[in-house]
Amino acid sequence: MTTSTENVVLHVADVHKTFGGLHALSDIDLQIEEGKTHAIIGPNGAGKSTLLNVVVGRLAPTRGAVVFDGKVLTGKQPHEINQVGVARVFQTPEIFPDLSVLQNVMAPAFAKRDGSFKLNFLSSLDDEHQIRKEAEEMLEDIGLSEQKLMKAGSLSRGDKRRMELAMCLMQHPKLLLLDEPTAGMSRHDTNTTIELLKKIKERGMTKVIIEHDMHVVFSLADKISVLAGGRIIAEGTPEEVRNNPKVQEAYLGGAH
Repeated sequence: MTTSTENVVLHVADVHKTFGGLHALSDIDLQIEEGKTHAIIGPNGAGKSTLLNVVVGRLAPTRGAVVFDGKVLTGKQPHEINQVGVARVFQTPEIFPDLSVLQNVMAPAFAKRDGSFKLNFLSSLDDEHQIRKEAEEMLEDIGLSEQKLMKAGSLSRGDKRRMELAMCLMQHPKLLLLDEPTAGMSRHDTNTTIELLKKIKERGMTKVIIEHDMHVVFSLADKISVLAGGRIIAEGTPEEVRNNPKVQEAYLGGAH
């Protein structure tokens, strides 16, 4: 499966990452096309989260470069990478537990405007009608409008994850990185999240998803890369990956 370089918005170019004698990532060359949903799958310890940490600047690659929208991200700090349009949903939700759900979802819009996360926006909430309106619409989309005045810390794990997704979307990123976005969710919440991510796809947002739930992967992905032992062992459409013997042996256990 070939990729036109004209459509590539993120290029992870010949990236290696070692920790002492451990090769966490080796020879990673990954091209993410604009407007597509690209899933990265693989067994535990394959290097998936390490790869995302390299992309967002939490880890420096031992070798190689990350290029996003024509800009070299390698060497930049996470907040600088966020400012150029890359947002990430983490495995463990990163929220403000003592603020309301609505305030949490509004916060990133203020942060994007002011250049950093600041909590002094609370005194001016009533003056920010557009941000509030967008946040309320976002909560309606993800099914959390009835909980908007609750403290975020009181939400279930699945609801916290959906709320953090809404927080990322309020930044209007060009690239959304999702690390296990449905982990801890019920099947109902998972399906709700799938539908939300499909809506996002209709808006043309580029997404990279790390996910163990194959129902989620095959429902959303245009292209899949399979990691094992820190290397990409297969890549292609969902159907190509599903039928790849190497993938079945390394990850899917032969299951279709």
